Amino acid sequence: MFVALYLCLLFRNMGDVPFVPKLVGSLIGSMAVLATVLSLTLGSAWLGLYCYVSVACGSVLPLRAAFWTIPGTGAVMLLVGLRRDEEEALNLLVLVLLIGFAMTGVSQLVRTTVELRKARATVAQLAANEERLRLARDLHDLLGHSLSLITLKSELAGRMLPGHPDKAAQQVADIEQVSRQALVDVREAVTGYRRPRLASELAGAQVALTAAGVVAAIPAEPDLEGVPEESESALAWALREAITNVVRHSGATRCTVDVVRRQTLDGPVVELSVEDDGSGGPGKGFGNGLTGLTERLEKASGALDAGRLKRGFRLTARVPAGPASRIGSRS
Repeated sequence: MFVALYLCLLFRNMGDVPFVPKLVGSLIGSMAVLATVLSLTLGSAWLGLYCYVSVACGSVLPLRAAFWTIPGTGAVMLLVGLRRDEEEALNLLVLVLLIGFAMTGVSQLVRTTVELRKARATVAQLAANEERLRLARDLHDLLGHSLSLITLKSELAGRMLPGHPDKAAQQVADIEQVSRQALVDVREAVTGYRRPRLASELAGAQVALTAAGVVAAIPAEPDLEGVPEESESALAWALREAITNVVRHSGATRCTVDVVRRQTLDGPVVELSVEDDGSGGPGKGFGNGLTGLTERLEKASGALDAGRLKRGFRLTARVPAGPASRIGSRS
């Protein structure tokens, strides 16, 4: 019965079940009564059951209630022990108190972790909602005026067409110009939405490496103040390609990613380095992925270095930290 009550409390606490004070109090009270009866009837060896009562109080009860029920459990055990084995009770008293209060800390940690996960899910949902609102605002700003103007000029051209075909043709030409500009604006907006961000790629790299069983050392928030979007996008693509190679081909157990600013003769640059302890890269030349990455970095006035180490492989990508200036490749 004691074991059944104890397991019932623990498994109930693991699930997402609302706290019912009367039910939990009755279960803990029943455990305390059983521990007392067994200790009085079967001997002092059963005083150890009070340790489990203390654990139940610390892990299930709220913090304020646990602070007085744990000492109360110790006091009851001490009173019972005075009738059976005073020395045994005194020896167990410290254990009952310590293990009970230790479980309060564990319980608080578990509750905090659950709350953080819920908060993270809420933040992700709010971020998705904000992104949808931003997309709606951008589309309205981009297309609202243009479509209204196209509609107005189409109606005007329709009215002018019978009597003034030359003026109607001018309105049609204006419609074509407005629609072309609207198309350009939409393409630029879509390109901005698709452009990868280095911060998000770093977070994705952490997840990918961890899932592949690779120990990852990745900076949390790189300093990208003043870095052009084109340069940041090129670094993000470089990081994505490097992490893909580490996960798929290297067989590495550890990977280190670093993002630093450096001052060179050509001006300030941002340097991304990805180093692993795997089997290394290709023996001669670059593969298709690194070749395409080199071309992408060159368009952003950057440069790429990649090669084997004594143990592993290192990829280094550099882009301008300010207005674009050509960066020479170094080995």
